[in-house]
Amino acid sequence: MSDAQQPTDDGGPGDDDFEPIQVFPEAEEMDLRPGADNCYKCSTCDTNCPVAEVDDEFPGPKFQGPEQWRLKRQDDHDIDDSVMKCSNCMRCDSACPSEVPLSQMHNTARAEYVEENMSTLSREYWRNRMLANYRRLAPLGSMFPRTTNFVMGLSATQWLGEKILGITGEREFPEFATETFREWWTKRGGAQVQNPDKRIAYFHGCYANYNTPEVAKALVRVYEHFGYEIMVPDQHCSGTPMFANGMLEDARRSAETNVRELAWALEDGADIIASCSSCSMSLRQEYPELFDFEGTEAVAENTWDAVEYLRVHEDLEAELEGTSVGDKFDDFAYHAPCHARNQGLDGQTVEVLDAIDGIEAHDVGDSCSGISGTYGWKEENYETSMKIGAEMFEHMEDVEATTGLTECPTCSMQMEHGTGYEITHTLEVLEAALVGPAAEADGQ
Repeated sequence: MSDAQQPTDDGGPGDDDFEPIQVFPEAEEMDLRPGADNCYKCSTCDTNCPVAEVDDEFPGPKFQGPEQWRLKRQDDHDIDDSVMKCSNCMRCDSACPSEVPLSQMHNTARAEYVEENMSTLSREYWRNRMLANYRRLAPLGSMFPRTTNFVMGLSATQWLGEKILGITGEREFPEFATETFREWWTKRGGAQVQNPDKRIAYFHGCYANYNTPEVAKALVRVYEHFGYEIMVPDQHCSGTPMFANGMLEDARRSAETNVRELAWALEDGADIIASCSSCSMSLRQEYPELFDFEGTEAVAENTWDAVEYLRVHEDLEAELEGTSVGDKFDDFAYHAPCHARNQGLDGQTVEVLDAIDGIEAHDVGDSCSGISGTYGWKEENYETSMKIGAEMFEHMEDVEATTGLTECPTCSMQMEHGTGYEITHTLEVLEAALVGPAAEADGQ
């Protein structure tokens, strides 16, 4: 992560302007020398790429980023199809010693490849479009969640998904909640704390709304415990799966809505909080890299990870001292998502939970989980995804824990798929320690 996204001592992200760079602009004059020509071919990005580590045919981020740009500057305008094998883990960004905007190059290259080389009538295009636009399909599934879960759980449905769409039949589809977070939020009457001096706008994302509302509820209860007034603005998908699938115009439309709504919340004195590490990464890094809507930089500069914000603005560890989670949780096998590592947050969960009596979070190493959002759901990527995740699975099974812990929804899918462990979110552990069962019992 560049200095522009690093937290500063005053509690906000850095003040340095992060100017969007057009990687493959339509204009004939293309100049990325401030970025691409900073690459001196050290190959650090390639050695940190989890896909390149297990797939000998994958050329790696150095080729897909600065080298492809140099080829385009020499009138070779074709985007190599290997860019679609990039998992969008974004580890190359934090690995590069020269701050080359690698993931920005990859996102833009994927978009150009899809637009110019992928037939809109192809199975791959429609499969990728469906996966990228989960928010469009999730409301339909959540209308009749029990029926949807039953149908999607059938082996015949999984078989058809693989044969017709190319979605791997090896994975079980995530279940829809019987009540979405936003339905619960409306039913409870919205915010239960009014405090104009401590106000946050919660970007819950798609998965916490439709599939794991318990994570979103945990955030609400934990933040209200600290006296925060919570706003839940209208919002679209963060755009992360759209970037990963080359659907840049879809991401642009979602980002425009999100920036507008979140900028209004900033005007009301709120900071922006995300419970998903990929959502916070998208708002903080990908938006200012790729878009220049009014308010984009302000949103990026005032977006925080949920646990990070409490560590900076509250004495979270002191508040947790002497607390316990009773018999709700035991020790954890903790995986720090790649998108959390890219924000410099990889060690915080282990440090925070160390203050709670009777539990321990064991860091299972810095390996990638391998699923990388929609990447591991594609039939052609499933085997590679599992090879990448093998190190994490092994480390999880080696530690003294039978429960997994992470802040990324798709990492949790991969962890459960590879080990069979039950997976939970850090916010649920904080809720158990700070709030206990009382709030859940009375519906608050």
